[in-house]
Amino acid sequence: MFACAGCRTELTAPMSRVALPVHTHHGGWEELHPPLMESATYAVDPRPTGPPWRLWEEVGADAAARQGVYAPVYSVSFGARNRIVIAPGDSRSMALIPEKCEGYCRGVDGRAGPNLACEGCGRAVATRVDDCGLWQAVWLEPDAVVRRPSGIPAAPPPDWDDLERAEHRVPPVEPDGSWSRRWEAAVGVALAHLVAATGNRPVTLPAGPVAELLGHAVGRYLPAGPDARSVGLAGPGIREPLSRPDVLLVPRHPLTGEPWRPPGDEAAVVPLDSGVWAYLTHPGETSPMPATGVLPEGVLRDDYPLPPRPWYPLPPHRGAFRDTLVGLPAIRSPRLRVHHDAHRP
Repeated sequence: MFACAGCRTELTAPMSRVALPVHTHHGGWEELHPPLMESATYAVDPRPTGPPWRLWEEVGADAAARQGVYAPVYSVSFGARNRIVIAPGDSRSMALIPEKCEGYCRGVDGRAGPNLACEGCGRAVATRVDDCGLWQAVWLEPDAVVRRPSGIPAAPPPDWDDLERAEHRVPPVEPDGSWSRRWEAAVGVALAHLVAATGNRPVTLPAGPVAELLGHAVGRYLPAGPDARSVGLAGPGIREPLSRPDVLLVPRHPLTGEPWRPPGDEAAVVPLDSGVWAYLTHPGETSPMPATGVLPEGVLRDDYPLPPRPWYPLPPHRGAFRDTLVGLPAIRSPRLRVHHDAHRP
C-alpha cells in the first residue's frame, strides 16, 4: 500500500503492481470512461506527465528530447516522472482541494496540479481525474507518498501465463456495438511502432483477425506498393514459423510492459496491448448460447450468430498514434519526419 510521506497516513488499499495500460492517456472525446486500473492494482508511468506544460517553441528540440519527445508537438510536459496510478475506489483518507478542481465539462482533469490532500496533514498527494475523454484514475505524486507493507500475503505477479486466461482477452467491440476504446488506443500505439519498425514502408498482414481488424488502420497510415515488409503474430504458446516475418506483433508483459521476444532474436517487433494480442491469437467462442448434444450428420446450423461489428472499420486513436510516434527516437530519421509532418494536425 501507499502512505503519505509526511504523516504516514495510509492512502490506498493493499495492491499489486501491473504494467501501465497502453490506453492510459488516450480516451474517447466527450465520453465518460470507467476506471483505468482494475481493483487492487497500480502502475507507474516512467514518462513526465501532467502540468507544468511548456510550448515546443519555448523548449526547443534538445530539452524536449530529454523529456522523451523527439519531434515537434504543441506542448511538452515537465511534470513528475514515475507517477503512480490507481483505481479511484482504492484510494483512502484523501479529500479534494476545491480550488484545484478544474475540468472541461463533466468532472476534474487535473490541469491545476494535485487536487487531493492527505486528511492526516493536508499535504497535496494526488490528482483525481474523471472528466470526459479521460479514464477515471487517481494519480499519486511520487515524492508525496511512500510504499508500506500491507501485511497481506502478496498474490503471484502476473506473467505470460496470464495471457491464456479467457478473462484476459479484450473483445474489439463493446456491448453497445461500438468499437472498444481500448482497442482504438492499442491500434494507434501499435501503428506508431510499426511505422518506426518498417521505416514507413508497405507491409503485408497475415490473413485472419489481424488483417480483418487492423487492415484499415494500416492502409491509412502506411503506404501501398512493392517491396512490402511481412508482418506476423508471435508470442508465448505460438509455434514459430519456418520463415520469420520481417516484423512480429508480440504482446507486452502484463507486469513489466516489455515486449515478448523469441529467444536470441533481436529483429523488429511491434508490442501490442496484451489483452488485444490475446484476442487476436485466441478469439474463443463467439456464440452466447451453450450447445448441447450433437447435430445429425450432414445438418448445418444456420442460426450461429456472427461476431458484432460496427458499420465502419476499426479506427486507430489519432492521439495515441501521434504521441507514441513522437516518443520514439526513430522519428528523428528524415524518412519518418516526412511521415510525421504529413500526419501532423
